[in-house]
Amino acid sequence: MNNKVSIITVNYNGFADTCELIESLLKNENHPYELIVVDNASKQREDRMLKEKYPAIVTIRSDQNLGFAGGNNLGIKQATGKYLFFLNNDTIISQPVLSILIKRLESDKKIGCVSPKLVCWPEIKRIQYAGTTPMSLITLRNQAIGYQQIDNGQFDEAQETTFAHGAAMIIRSSDIEKYGIMPEYYFLYYEELDWCTYMHKAGFSIWYEPLAKIGHKESASVGQQSPLQVYYHTRSRFIYAQRTIDKKTDKIASYIYQSTIVFLKRFITYVMNNKVNLITPLIKGTMSGLIFVIKNNTYGKLSAYN
Repeated sequence: MNNKVSIITVNYNGFADTCELIESLLKNENHPYELIVVDNASKQREDRMLKEKYPAIVTIRSDQNLGFAGGNNLGIKQATGKYLFFLNNDTIISQPVLSILIKRLESDKKIGCVSPKLVCWPEIKRIQYAGTTPMSLITLRNQAIGYQQIDNGQFDEAQETTFAHGAAMIIRSSDIEKYGIMPEYYFLYYEELDWCTYMHKAGFSIWYEPLAKIGHKESASVGQQSPLQVYYHTRSRFIYAQRTIDKKTDKIASYIYQSTIVFLKRFITYVMNNKVNLITPLIKGTMSGLIFVIKNNTYGKLSAYN
């Protein structure tokens, strides 16, 4: 019986991080797996460099940066495992996790996705993710449970949660037909939130499994509070509202909230903290999000493509 896991990781100018991830898998993971590395148009041919250094891995080269979802979806096409484990290339495996995650996933056929406990790397005693709170319908605000807390075992109970974490999440390959592939509208941010929302709509639950623990170098690829982060995070909130909020009046309320209160608050914060380089991406992200809303003024769809 095929019990293999297809681990899919997306690489973009991250050769050193990807090598560190691969080395940690080779050293610590004992469950059968294949590793698929999608090179998302890195400046150098890092797919070739990785294949030369690690001949057993599967490498895929995209000549265009397809974003987080697009890169992962490219990996899905080549996957042969019963399970798909989406793993950021800036994560570190310090203990076996696959069998633990599969056990939780298979404990109930209605569980559609499982994420492990994520801890900061290399400060492994500090928690990054232990599940999430529900999303507020209009403000689109929620929290990662345990974020930045010292891990004293206070989040060591597996439980159903609202969203998985995009840095590490496992699903059954066969379930994709029920809720679709990862949505490619976003490029960065909110893809996994959107995906989890559609998993819920399809009748699946999301679980947090603390017995599996993975280190994560948070925002290593784009940087925290960078222009790239501000632009895509701002834009993606509008797209998420358009695709996932069912009631038209709630959609409109969320659009207004994002384009007024959130915009003004962030604008003032950037000015007060002398981060004027973030104002332009804030404006552009807001405009791009509103343009998406205007062009796609229908309810969210299961399709990952326009």
